[in-house]
Order: sequence, then structure tokens, then C-alpha cells
Amino acid sequence: MSESAPESVPPAPRSAPAAPAPLAVPRTPTGDAGVDARLARLADADPLSTDGHLGVYEDVHRGLREVLDALDARPDHPAPAPR
Repeated sequence: MSESAPESVPPAPRSAPAAPAPLAVPRTPTGDAGVDARLARLADADPLSTDGHLGVYEDVHRGLREVLDALDARPDHPAPAPR
């Protein structure tokens, strides 16, 4: 019996990772210009790779907290009573 060398299999071609694609998550306007502006900023994450999303999300979160803090400071919107 003769042993034959195993056939060599060429390596699979490497494909580039898919380009970032928008998630197309609908953003329903809230009626509050400050909140809507922060939520619109989420679209800035669409063209970024996932490692770039964190900065956008942190910025949106910070902005939403500022909007909420401003509501607490308005005398026409008293803070809710503790439960």
C-alpha cells in the first residue's frame, strides 16, 4: 500500500466585516424639544462601529439627565412626593 500525501486545501478567503448599518429604530417625538434633540443624537451612532457607540450613548444619557435635572429646578413642576 502506498500512502499518499493529504490533499492541500487552500485557506478560505477572508471577508471584510460588514459595514455598520443603521438599526432603523423608530424614534417617536416626545414633545419636549430637549429630550427629542438628545434622542435624535442616537442616530450619530449609526455609521460607527460598535466600539464607537459608547461615546454617543454616554453623551445622550448625560443630556437626558440634564433635561431631567432642569425639570426638577422648575417651580411649575414640583418634585413628586416620595412613596
